[in-house]
Order: sequence, then C-alpha cells, then structure tokens
Amino acid sequence: MSQALAQPYQQLKQAWGEKPQDLAKCGQLLAQLKLVTLKSPGKFWSWVHSGPYEPKTSPFDRYFAQLQTFYTDYAGTLSSSPREAPLQGLNLLRLLTQNRIAEFHTTLEGLPASSLTNAYIQHPVNLERWLMEGSYSKVWNARNEPLPGYEQEYGFFLESLMSTIRNEIASCEENAYESLPVNDAATLLFFSSPSDLVKFAQQRDWTINLSAQTITFTKKREEKVDIPKREIITSVLQYARELEQIV
Repeated sequence: MSQALAQPYQQLKQAWGEKPQDLAKCGQLLAQLKLVTLKSPGKFWSWVHSGPYEPKTSPFDRYFAQLQTFYTDYAGTLSSSPREAPLQGLNLLRLLTQNRIAEFHTTLEGLPASSLTNAYIQHPVNLERWLMEGSYSKVWNARNEPLPGYEQEYGFFLESLMSTIRNEIASCEENAYESLPVNDAATLLFFSSPSDLVKFAQQRDWTINLSAQTITFTKKREEKVDIPKREIITSVLQYARELEQIV
C-alpha cells in the first residue's frame, strides 16, 4: 500500500476501533480516503475489505453493493476477509428487515456451503425461520445472541425488524379485539417501557385510558368498492359470441 493511502487508512482504522465509535469522524476519514483512492485506483483492492460502514440502511445498501463485487468476481484473486461473514450476515438481516424474502433466499443460495454454519450467517437464517413460524418471541430473544464485535450493527437491523413485527402484530390486534389491558398490549408488542407503548399507540391513533389501564383500538374502515357486474357480464358474453364466430 502506498504512503498516500497508508496514512488515511490507518487513521480510519484507528477511529473505527475506538469505543464508542465516532461515526461522524469515521465518515469524514472515509471520504478523504476515497479522494486519495480516486487518484490511485489500483490501490483500492488492498484496503476495501477492511473498510468500515455506517450502520444506517441507505449507506449500507450502497457500500455493500460495491463490496459484493470483491466477494464474488474477485473471490479467487483476493484473500478472504475476516469481515466477510459478518457483513454477509448483516446483508441478509437487511433483506429480512425490508421484507425482501425472495432476494434473501437467492443471496443465501449464492453463499459458499462452508459459510452456512458461521454464527453470523446462522443468525439471520434462524430469524427468517422464526418469522415464517410466527415465533416472534424467539426473534425478540435473539437480541441477546453473542455476535462478537458486531452487536451494535446487528442490533440496529434487529430493532428495525422488530418495528416491522410490532406493526404486523398491531394490525392483528386491531382486527381481533375492541380493547386490551395496557399490560397485555405491552407484552404482545414486546414493549418493556410504558412510554414506548404510549408513543406507539399514538402513532396508530389508539385511545389510551390510563385510569382504566386499557387501550381501545381504532378500527380502519374498509372502503366499499363497487363492482360493475352488468358491464362485466356484457363483456364476457360478447367475447363468447366472438369466439363462436371464429370457430
């Protein structure tokens, strides 16, 4: 690695290793390193596998798309990275969070068989199975699974996944119940803090009675759709007559 790349790379690596991480500083250093790389594109290969990412969905999408090229097209040329399995696992978790189930399975099938037993890959695979089973409590408990060095990143996507699950459960509650005790609603929605439940209830226009400790659900009215029966029947009969004439 040239000196022009080595210095900003080491600064970035040092900043990324700090606890807690200063993501703003890492972002600035990453931008500087990109500028240096543009002047020396051939050197890009030597540091790309160790580059950090910011745990936000949009930047992660972009960075992983760039990184995927090195994991596939240059797999036989570049040495394997210790970050590959954790990042592949994060990508699978991102697809789950965005409800892109078909793409999740396509990506999983494209991974080497040897990586499927890796804890970072097994984590999103288990989550997907539990989601299909409706075992949301297992998804909730997965927050405590040991994922050394990547707890913050996996936690970010898992919390986003739990948000999707809560909205799904809330829709079922609205259809199944007129009201529920506050404690029962909090348990079903995996809220440990009453303030979080209140905030969620306000977002869905639920009515909270603090004195009675109940939540009344707002029923969404379904719009009545008029089906033009007469027009449909007329069209079908017309098609039938035309087919008879052709035959």
